[in-house]
Amino acid sequence: MLLGALVLALPVAAQEAAPAPAAPAPVGKGDIAGRMRPCEGGDLGQSEVWLLDASERVTTLKADAQGRFLVKDLAPGAYVLHAYVPGCEPQSYRVQVAAGERADVDAALTESVTLETTIDVTGRTLSRGEERTLSAESVQVVDLEEARQQSADLGEVLSRGTGVSVQRTGGLGSPSRFSLNGFSGEQVRFFLDGIPLDMAGFGQGLANVPVNLLERVEVYRGVVPVRFGADALGGAVNLVSSDGDEPNGASLSLQAGSYGTYRGSLSGHSKLGESGFFLKGHAFGDLARNNYKVDVEVADVSGRLGAARVRRFHDGFAAGGFGLEVGVVERPFADRLSLRVFGSRARKELQHNVVMTIPYGEARSAEESLGALATWSHQGLLAGKLRLEGVGGYSRRDTDFRDMAMSVYDWYGNRGVERRQPGELDSTPADQVLRQESVLGRLHAAYELSPAQQLRVSLAPTFVTRGGEDRLKRGTDQRDPLSAQRDLLTGVGGLEHELSLWDGTLKNVAFVKGYMMRSTSEEALPEGGYRRQDQATERLGIGESLRLFLPHGMMLKASYEYATRLPGPDELFGDGVMVLANVGLRPEVSHNANLELSVSDFRTGVGTWRGSVGGFARLADQLIVLLGDDTTLSYQNVFAARSLGVEASAGWTSPGEWLSLDANSTWQDFRNAGGAGAYKSFEGDRIPNRPWLFANLTARLQRGSLLLTGDLASLSATSRYIHEFYRGWESQGLRAFKQKVSSQLTHSLGLSYTKPGPVTLSGTFEVLNVTDAKTYDFFGVQRPGRALSFKVTADF
Repeated sequence: MLLGALVLALPVAAQEAAPAPAAPAPVGKGDIAGRMRPCEGGDLGQSEVWLLDASERVTTLKADAQGRFLVKDLAPGAYVLHAYVPGCEPQSYRVQVAAGERADVDAALTESVTLETTIDVTGRTLSRGEERTLSAESVQVVDLEEARQQSADLGEVLSRGTGVSVQRTGGLGSPSRFSLNGFSGEQVRFFLDGIPLDMAGFGQGLANVPVNLLERVEVYRGVVPVRFGADALGGAVNLVSSDGDEPNGASLSLQAGSYGTYRGSLSGHSKLGESGFFLKGHAFGDLARNNYKVDVEVADVSGRLGAARVRRFHDGFAAGGFGLEVGVVERPFADRLSLRVFGSRARKELQHNVVMTIPYGEARSAEESLGALATWSHQGLLAGKLRLEGVGGYSRRDTDFRDMAMSVYDWYGNRGVERRQPGELDSTPADQVLRQESVLGRLHAAYELSPAQQLRVSLAPTFVTRGGEDRLKRGTDQRDPLSAQRDLLTGVGGLEHELSLWDGTLKNVAFVKGYMMRSTSEEALPEGGYRRQDQATERLGIGESLRLFLPHGMMLKASYEYATRLPGPDELFGDGVMVLANVGLRPEVSHNANLELSVSDFRTGVGTWRGSVGGFARLADQLIVLLGDDTTLSYQNVFAARSLGVEASAGWTSPGEWLSLDANSTWQDFRNAGGAGAYKSFEGDRIPNRPWLFANLTARLQRGSLLLTGDLASLSATSRYIHEFYRGWESQGLRAFKQKVSSQLTHSLGLSYTKPGPVTLSGTFEVLNVTDAKTYDFFGVQRPGRALSFKVTADF
């Protein structure tokens, strides 16, 4: 099938083909039948027929030896049919298809008046996001065109999709946990344009990446392509800022909202003439007081606790960053060669303990990162059959933590009694910095074995070294555990074969991956000094992805991977304070499987329909969990777990596209399957503190040319439901007295207006959590209530 709009280079005659009631089609559908009658000398055996629908999609028709062709089950509407026979003049026919009827076309071609006939096929081609959606990969593509106009951050946008849950401990900048089909934390890897997120200048987490710097998000579910060089257990999330073909221009976004929230971003791209040289950059800044009201218990003058509603007073967040990229494109030595430098800094105040019962007034953390990244790609090797891509990068990230308060604070921000020794979070003070340096390399090669086969190879080594300083040990004879050697070398390689059959109807990708880990570290001994501890690990994994196009625009996908996730620096080396090192950690492994049936752009007389239904399975072992007591913690390999689930989505767009409705729901059964170890007694229980049933509903009403020609006004409403879930193991204790996060339903409204022109302006006013519902992502930790937000965007 050709994908694009068809334009004939030579003038063609247009005729009307009147529908004829013969051999009625199914109710609601119509057919087109026809025959090509070639001119004298025309080669009917080399004839070609294309059918173009109203949305400029092209279908290639097959004619028999007599030039007859038939296409069935077409949605009612107008079509354009193009007929070409070598030696004859191309002809174009307009065809009106009616429900339950067949339209006949008699294509009588005349002799060409030129010595040579040329047909150019041009027009709309598939975007890179559409290509990903139609690939064999288990991926959900989230387009951010509408989200860039809205105030919702990236975490909120992604949580509206199936299988995704984003839990937070507060407002903007607060720690968050991203879960995909049950797996969370480092079990899901994050990338920006294929580069690990912390190597791209966004170490503050996925939820805080500015939406306006991105085009789309690709969510890979359990089965990760080899090109990422990733050791992911539950999947990967790739944030795409551009596909390398963006036009010259700039974009400015400013946002203000409740609770002292201000956000801004600026991005631009410029290509200088025909030299191929380009300059690209971005900058962003975030500021939030997060001083929303929460319900807590406060002691009165007699020491008795009573309910009170107070404002958070020590939960501020500030962040900023930049990125600058220079390079050349479309040169003989490279399709793209660039160097990118970046930097960012964030500061976060800490308001309370994990269940919001003890307020803090001074504890805070900060993070700063700097780095550089070089990329090179070339697609013109070996007559265009070989494509090479190379990436090399360096980054340094400093994480600062200070907890030196000498006073006890109450929920009103007042200082109370003096502490015997400093520190709010623990019985000991903290004033430390962790320094982590990372070096990344990646080489990816793709070779076209034949028009239907490709072979791809990827190799991605990463080296991380960790150090730091405990400032409280300056000038003492005590050893500083943060100064111990902490080095980690990992490597992920993969070999992938893609096979396309039946003109692309069936596509299959089979791959094998190899994992390697080498850690070198020093363990502090109780009697003083250090002891060397090294570890070496190698593992193999395999996978398969299949995609099949079915009739009526349906698509079937199935995928499987035996996945491995290597322990990270924090898990192996600890943090030098409460989390101890455990260099003997083993990798996590999981059998991941997905099955999905979907349909998109199914056009009928009452609108366009889309939808999907799918199931997934995750059978994991050696999961890494943080265990310990009130004084020390460490990461341990513990239980096996299984996650089984069902996801479904449905959407409808009215004729004229003035109204659209979308809904989705996810049910997942994530349970402890371990028969030994610390959690043996909880075998069969749900993994605690994770949502297992949630749903989303979105409605959008829009109208064009409302005030000015070409403008667009829209009103959107979103609703999200999360079913109740337990904080702890469900079999422990009586259910009536168990701690749980109650079911919650939230709603948001947004009004947007866009005016096109040399400078395209758009503004959005939103009301979040319209009903001011009390919401919790974690037990005891209240999220913001009703909030107002205004955002304006200018595209130059």
